[in-house]
Formats: sequence, C-alpha cells, structure tokens
Amino acid sequence: MPISNRKPAVEPSPQEISSNPLKASWDAFANWWRKGVRQEIKQRAVVDKVREESGWSLRYAFMLLMSAGIAILGLLLSSPAVVIGAMLLSPLLGPMMGAGFALAIGDLNWGKQSAYALAVGTIISILFCAFIVMLSPLQNVTPEIASRTRPNLFDLGVALFSALAGAYSMIRGREGTIVGVAIATALMPPLAVVGFGLATLNWTVFGGALLLYFTNLMTIALTAAIMARLYGFRSRLSDKQTKLQAAVTVIIFIALAVPLGYSLRQIAWESNATRIATSVVKDEFGSGARLSQIDLDFSAHPLAVNATVLTPEFQPDAERRSEKLMEVQLGQDIDVKISQFRVGTNTGDAEAAEIAAAKANEQIAAQEQEITELAQRLSLVAGVPAQDVIIDRQAKRAVVEAKKLPGATLETYYALERRAEALEEGWSVIIEPPASKLPVIEMKDGEPSAVGARNIVLAAWAAQRIDAPLGIQGSGQDARRVLELLRAQDIASAVRPGGSGSSGRVELSWLPPDTVLEEDTAP
Repeated sequence: MPISNRKPAVEPSPQEISSNPLKASWDAFANWWRKGVRQEIKQRAVVDKVREESGWSLRYAFMLLMSAGIAILGLLLSSPAVVIGAMLLSPLLGPMMGAGFALAIGDLNWGKQSAYALAVGTIISILFCAFIVMLSPLQNVTPEIASRTRPNLFDLGVALFSALAGAYSMIRGREGTIVGVAIATALMPPLAVVGFGLATLNWTVFGGALLLYFTNLMTIALTAAIMARLYGFRSRLSDKQTKLQAAVTVIIFIALAVPLGYSLRQIAWESNATRIATSVVKDEFGSGARLSQIDLDFSAHPLAVNATVLTPEFQPDAERRSEKLMEVQLGQDIDVKISQFRVGTNTGDAEAAEIAAAKANEQIAAQEQEITELAQRLSLVAGVPAQDVIIDRQAKRAVVEAKKLPGATLETYYALERRAEALEEGWSVIIEPPASKLPVIEMKDGEPSAVGARNIVLAAWAAQRIDAPLGIQGSGQDARRVLELLRAQDIASAVRPGGSGSSGRVELSWLPPDTVLEEDTAP
C-alpha cells in the first residue's frame, strides 16, 4: 500500500502545554493513539481477511440462498428462533465491510467487487424469497414480518453501534464478535420481507423493509470506512478527496435520519394515542372495572378504537363520552366501540368474564378471517382486487362489481353468482355484471318459449344487479307480454319502437338510468 504523505506530528512544547491544557491533552491522546494503538494493527492481514470475505463466490451464493430460505420460512411461521438462524448464516456482512474498507483506502476495484457481490446477492435473495412466498399457502403478514416494515431512528442507532462493533472486531482480530453483530443488524430478514412484499404486491411492506435494509447497508459500510481511517489504514486519496468523502458520509447519514426520524415520531404518536385511549376507557368505568383488551386501528379513518371491559355495572353512554374525550385529547375524529361484560365484584366472576371475553374476541377474529377469505374468493371469481368486494357483516351480504371477462355473457356471470352463493353457506352473494348484450326472448303463441322464459329471468336478474331500465322491441302483442312479465318482477321497462316487428322474437336493450318511463302501449 502507498505510504501516506502526511507530515509527522510535532511534539507540543512545555509553554504550549501550560497555556492550553485542553489542546495538550488532545495532543497526548492523539500521540498515544498513533503509537500505542495504530502500530499494533497488522493492516495487511486485516485487509486480506476482509477482502477474502467481501467478493462473489459459489460459497457466498449458496449460503445466501440458504439464509434467505430459512429467513422467509421463519417469518411466515412467525418463529424468532428460525429467523435468528437465518441471521447467523447470512454472508451479507462481508461485502458491506469490504465496501467500507475499500472506501476508506480508496481502492476502486475492491469497491466494485464488493458492490457487485452486494447488488447481485440482494436481487437474488429478494427473488428467491418471493418465489417461496408464491408457492406457500401461508401469505399473511405475521408479527415477525410487520416488525420489519416500519424502520425508525432507533434502527439507525442499532446499525451504527453494531457496525462499530463489527469493524472493531475485524480490525482487532476478534471475529467472534461478528456473530453478535450479525444478529443485531439482521441483514437477511429485511430482504426476505422485501421478497414477501413483492410476491404479495404489498408495497407498504416492500418499501418499509427495503428502507430498513438500505439503512443497515449504508450504516455498516460508512461506519466501517470511518473506523478503518481512525485506525490508520492508509488512503490512496488526496486530502481534497478525503474531505469530499467525509462530506458525502455525513450527507448520507442525515438523509437516512430524516425519514427514520419521521417514522419514530409517528410511532411515538401512536404509542401516546394508545396510552390516552387506555386511560380514557379506564377512567370511564372506574376502579371496579377491568380493561381486558384495547386495540387501535391507525389505518382506519376515523381512527378506530375497540375495547373490551369487564364491569360490575353497564355504562350505556360510555362509547359516546370516551369518543368525545379522545377527540379532544388527540385532535382528530375517533370511532370508539366498547364491548362490556358484566361481572360481580369477586375475583372469580372477573376471571370467568375475562375467559368469556377472550372467547368472544376469538370468535370475532375467526369471523374476520372468514370475511377476509370470502373477499379473496369473490375477488378471484369477479376478476377484481379483494378490497373491491363490499361486505355487510350484519346482513351477511357480499357485493362485488365484476370485471368484463373476455367471451363472458350475462349467463356466465349469473352462473358465477349461483355457484358462489352455493359455496358460501349463510351468505347472500351479489355479483354485479357489466352491461353486456341482453338475450333475445323467443315467443310462441303469445307466450315465451322455454328458452325465452329462461332469458326473461336472466334479463330481470341483470337489470336488478345493474339497476338500469330495459327497452323492449318487437311485435305489439309479444312486446306487451314481455313488458308485463318484466314489470311483474319489478323491473323498470318500456316498449320502444324500432324492433324487427316480426312475430315470435322480442329484443331487449339497456336504457339510460335516468330514462323517464311512461305507460307505454305496444306499437
């Protein structure tokens, strides 16, 4: 390595020491650091060791895939022990340290090799995890996944201290510490969550986990570079380039701190909102009651608060009063729902009621799961996203507006609705079809034929679902009969001129929803 062109330090004179003790202390510390600490470091051996573990290799690729597979399975199962196993196997720390040391000494080729290993390894890990998620029957956001979707300023601090420990252990030859660093920074689990977000098209999960991974990556690389410079690893950079490097490092840390600080602020607000909501509900019922459970849904508008209270006396106005107090203290609209379970004053009654409340909450959770699965099934049938399915829990009614499917007729959507309703026992399923071409009504001796009768039922069903009137065109007697049959089913309809006029065939068409229907007479 080239020798640094810096001038040797000049020992302070006795006069300088007496006049400026603070400067003298700093100079003494700097002298001790250079002679007592830096000289003990075997720089060549450290650089060779870091370089060996920072490049692309078959071993690196194999361990990467194994770590990614274990991480995503542990996240899907919500098993912390399995996730920790993935952290220990992950080889990503090597290229990150390599990038930091390459940055410190200005070795461009080494930096390119480390960046290549990091970039390819990151992409492969994300795609491999996404592939496993797509094959998996479990695709729910577990607590282990959710915990890695909202990085904050504390995560930056964890990455910073872990990187300091990791760089120190590499420089001082204490590689055993790397195990703890691998667990603390948790490089592979965020990447696995990114793969989960990609496979499920959940961009909130995708973006949050990617920010956490990027935070860990940049913090480790930049901290390793700073530590390497502090320990005197010689640089091929000029003083001007070194100053630019330091400025870029500071800018990156600030750029990371801004969004993470905002996230931390949001988490702090949510924590405070939970504390306020808990306090309001407890104060509403007094010391004789027990708050069994309280949940806040911050994604709902207005903010939803659901609480379960065990109380010796029902409070009929508790929801309204709690709602007003929370709105005053939090400064936004709140929707409060409180489930009250009446209990006696003794411990046994309270415990029995708490068990009953737990069972009730379990039933609610099961119902929510049933509704979620119902929405997913209907979304597949209708060809639309699950959030487009409208669920009425009280009436047990599901409504979805179907997407126009290639080659599908009204009869196709009618059959889909009948099939879906047969499968969803206890639910009323309504599929609203697109305004496709209406069927022709065949008539025989002034009455619909068997096919014509089925088509009248189909047309009436479509008119009810789309909520639009029907126009009737045909010969006078046949058109009038079809009009009577449709109006008998409360279908808004009217005879319109311009049909074929031939006997035995009546055509139907859609009329604008705002059409004024008069008492028509057959032409």
